[in-house]
Amino acid sequence: MLRGVAAIGLVTACLAAIAQACVSAIAQAPAQHSWVIPELLAAAKTEATLTVYGSMNEQEALPLWKLFEDATGVKVNYVRSSDTQITARVSIENRVRQHTWDIALTTTVPQLAHEYLAPFDPPEAAGLMKEARDPDRLWYGVYANYNAPAYNTKFVNKADLPKTYDEFPAHKEWTGKVAIVGTDIEWLAAMFSYYGEERARALVKAMVASLNPALTDGHLALARSVGSGEYWLALNNFLPLTLNVKMAGAPSDYWLMNPVALIFGSVAINVLAPHPNAAKLAENFVLSREAETFMTLKGRIPTRPDVPTNPPDVGEMLKSMKIVPILFNGSDGRKWQKTFNALFGRG
Repeated sequence: MLRGVAAIGLVTACLAAIAQACVSAIAQAPAQHSWVIPELLAAAKTEATLTVYGSMNEQEALPLWKLFEDATGVKVNYVRSSDTQITARVSIENRVRQHTWDIALTTTVPQLAHEYLAPFDPPEAAGLMKEARDPDRLWYGVYANYNAPAYNTKFVNKADLPKTYDEFPAHKEWTGKVAIVGTDIEWLAAMFSYYGEERARALVKAMVASLNPALTDGHLALARSVGSGEYWLALNNFLPLTLNVKMAGAPSDYWLMNPVALIFGSVAINVLAPHPNAAKLAENFVLSREAETFMTLKGRIPTRPDVPTNPPDVGEMLKSMKIVPILFNGSDGRKWQKTFNALFGRG
């Protein structure tokens, strides 16, 4: 009898131990993904899907969102367009009250009408650099687009690179081989801030007159054009995209000159989001250490100080530069685009 009781007690103890182990395993599972919020995850699973409007190329974006899908079971519909196309599409759809997109992730998110965006305070935002957190909680910087010139290492010697923008006009051998994206108004605003309006205008006019830079469409396209040798230099481009092309094996590189304009690839939630819980969980995900570390594999520069840059020396080099954060609203953007067009001879 005592043996039977002892056996029962032993079985009970074993079952209790197993149950406790299961509870511990379940409790520890979300710890693998610091961004998982259990109540949001449960609600997001009932919504089942998430629609993302983004400008990040599919080669980077699809693997990133696959991480989210695998962790949550929520299917992601990724719609890729340029930042200007996303801005226009969001404006049209929200004006007619269409419940189409859940989150937007692109550089022009801060320029969207505030009434289109839903405020949210994701826990992972606490880990971001100060400049990447909107005080009104409408958007957050996911990756940092530091602006820097780039060059093709087959056609331009590193020793010949200008140390300041003042030296660019003297390089007439590069005439017709230089390009800049035709919407690089943040770079222009940083030039005005750093040099003062009068000197900046004179300097940009001198560069345009001497180098006759082509105006291109799209920062990734420009990075690839420099890498292929179509253009020898980019007067300016997004540093992460130059790194992306370099990592792919192209003979492309960057160098830093003051000022370094800084804008963010930012995320925001649609106030009309058809899947609001999935949207909140997704926003928390892209701000996490896990997501930002993953993005550095392709050269994206993190907005979290606890995530090292790839390669590591990029972050160290940036620390010595004059960084000029630029944040536009819609009317600011139109004003600066008009100034840019006038200086670069665009109609």
